[in-house]
Amino acid sequence: MNSMLMLFFTGILLCCARSAGDSVPRLLLVSFDGFRADYLETYKLPHLQEFIEDGVLVKQVTNAFITKTFPNHYTIVTGLYEESHGIVANDMYDPDAKKKFSQFNDSDPFWWDEATPIWVTNQQQGKGASAAAMWPGSDVKINNTTPHFFMKYNFSVTFEERVERIVAWLNSSEPLVNFAVLYWEEPDASGHKYGPDDTQNMSKVLEEVDKHVGFLMNKLKALGLWDTVNVIITSDHGMASCSAKRLIVLDECLGRNNYTLIDRTPVAAVLPRQNKEDVYNLLKNCNSHMKVYLKEEIPDRFHYRHHKRIQPIILVADEGWTIVQNESLSKCVPHTRLFFLADKEHA
Repeated sequence: MNSMLMLFFTGILLCCARSAGDSVPRLLLVSFDGFRADYLETYKLPHLQEFIEDGVLVKQVTNAFITKTFPNHYTIVTGLYEESHGIVANDMYDPDAKKKFSQFNDSDPFWWDEATPIWVTNQQQGKGASAAAMWPGSDVKINNTTPHFFMKYNFSVTFEERVERIVAWLNSSEPLVNFAVLYWEEPDASGHKYGPDDTQNMSKVLEEVDKHVGFLMNKLKALGLWDTVNVIITSDHGMASCSAKRLIVLDECLGRNNYTLIDRTPVAAVLPRQNKEDVYNLLKNCNSHMKVYLKEEIPDRFHYRHHKRIQPIILVADEGWTIVQNESLSKCVPHTRLFFLADKEHA
């Protein structure tokens, strides 16, 4: 386990142990997807600044190797690398079961049962219940257990509605909720739409995110929870801009019938249909802005080798470059390896 991941996971547990005046320590973990570390410096975010001033700020944390929503959110709540918890990408293929996983087909416990998230561990301890508002995996029966209270994922449910439900559970539920998680899709969704460096559009998006933080803080204060519940605000990854001039087009390097693209940019997973070595050699000569690894050659520092769902060939684009099958399938906002983490803790 990476020391920074261990530090973050240990921080969650320590927060749970430091809530004054409560016989049962309590924690709310909040994620704003794709919140890049430097957004704090680029934009005026008064509610987030107030939150930070009342607690502590970790300016930058290195996330797990695959900088995508599902793998990193499961890393956050398990403390494990992808090769250990089994959620190795947003789109996966299991060669033994011959099953496919995507963000739109993610509720089968088969994919999640190789690790135990903290909401399950918390309930197993018998000191309180867990609650979840749309955190990835939280509506799945993992080890035959869901959070005692949870919301089935629905993109159309507003942030305010999610907060209202979580805060209500924290305030008056039976059994007592001592651990809760809350997920919001922004600013990731807009970063993909506009690009993270489009300050005109992203300033509006981040202003809205900041208002969401204020809404959450006010709700907690209004119900007397601000001084009894620890709150961590974090994210899963950052984001880097790219352009249509920096595309790595796989179909120009090898025929479509030679491979299946399982997961996409900026780290792409290739399942060869023909001889693996031949496909590998064609990809190695494809583009100088893309690193190509056989599974067994993936560097140890990535902690991304020892799982059957990791495909035989992994492609890693240079920052700012995008891997596509053909130009008509271009998505031009790859992720980086940075994310923001703030922690508000009441001693």
